[in-house]
Amino acid sequence: MNKPWSSAKLKDVCHKITDGTHKTPIYQDNGIVFLSARNIKNGALCFSNHKFISEKEHNDLTRRCKPEEGDVLLSKSGSLGDAVVIPKLEFVFSIFESLALLKIKKDILMPSFLNQYLNSPFSKRYFWSITSGIAVKHLHLVDLKEMPIVIPPLKIQHIIVDTLNVWDKTINKTKALITVKERQFEWLMNNLIIKPSNNLLSSRKLSNLSKLKKGQQLNRILLTKTDLFPAWNGGITPSGYTDTWNTPEGTVTISEGGNSCGFVNYCKEKFWCGGHCYALLEISHEIDPEFLFYFLKAHEKQIMSLRVGSGLPNIQRRDIEKLEIAYPQLSEQRKIVRILSEAQKEISILKLLTDKYIHQKRGLMQKLLTGAWQVLKLQEEVA
Repeated sequence: MNKPWSSAKLKDVCHKITDGTHKTPIYQDNGIVFLSARNIKNGALCFSNHKFISEKEHNDLTRRCKPEEGDVLLSKSGSLGDAVVIPKLEFVFSIFESLALLKIKKDILMPSFLNQYLNSPFSKRYFWSITSGIAVKHLHLVDLKEMPIVIPPLKIQHIIVDTLNVWDKTINKTKALITVKERQFEWLMNNLIIKPSNNLLSSRKLSNLSKLKKGQQLNRILLTKTDLFPAWNGGITPSGYTDTWNTPEGTVTISEGGNSCGFVNYCKEKFWCGGHCYALLEISHEIDPEFLFYFLKAHEKQIMSLRVGSGLPNIQRRDIEKLEIAYPQLSEQRKIVRILSEAQKEISILKLLTDKYIHQKRGLMQKLLTGAWQVLKLQEEVA
């Protein structure tokens, strides 16, 4: 017969649950690696932004909390509830209080199974339900130890982990491909827009090529999540949606105010242009609107540097209008737009694909890790 699934509390499947030092150590330029919650990213340990402490202090800290291969680290604050299994490393390290250390009873539970369990959507919801703090949320060990967990037989754990690892590898490969494509896009922007090889360029101020019009503020109460037209009002995403529009499709916009002021966008559909957003209208026949978008996007950091004010920063119309726009012949502009649009389309497709894989994996985790799907056929194979 197949062994039944059991349930327990997290403290029952661990030899020890503790956390890193609560006292900020003395940092050095080199020495023993010292990690905090920010060093867990995308299900892996990240050593690109860590600190160092002395060997003596490390030895003192590891008397109480000694991270070792096969232990699980869990972020207690910041990016809440991110878990990772400590891999085999060529060096030792210590941890800060923002990380919990779980030493697992491996005769009951696979570290990789617990890692998947802790990173699941239902575990995230549980963590948020037991946190404290207003500005920064914190997990407390006393609450963490009481976390309920379901435990399938070890052979079933192996099958579940192997299944979820397939999705993880697919997601990671797709993300890596996105990184490559984004670097390629930056190279294209640099060589086609910022430092083009074509010397036959015209140059005019933006005010001579387009009319900058500030939008009209729309009461947030009138915005919905389901209406047809997006309302752009200074952020990097729409503030909401409305049933009317005041700006035509194919319009370049620049955020006027707020933390994202200077953000450049190209709206392919009719939209409502809000009071913290500039729309570039009446564009000269000398320049393709999408080429103008890519030119401004390539110089977005320069535009953002024009912001003034400390409380609610903004960018003055006159400063944007002074921007010098360099552009080739219209036929060349359109060639550049086709190249950049195709590269951007590839990135968008890959991001949608990644989101789809992540969504599918979350659904799979919900079913497999909770026992909602008992994987009967798989159980029969390993019984």
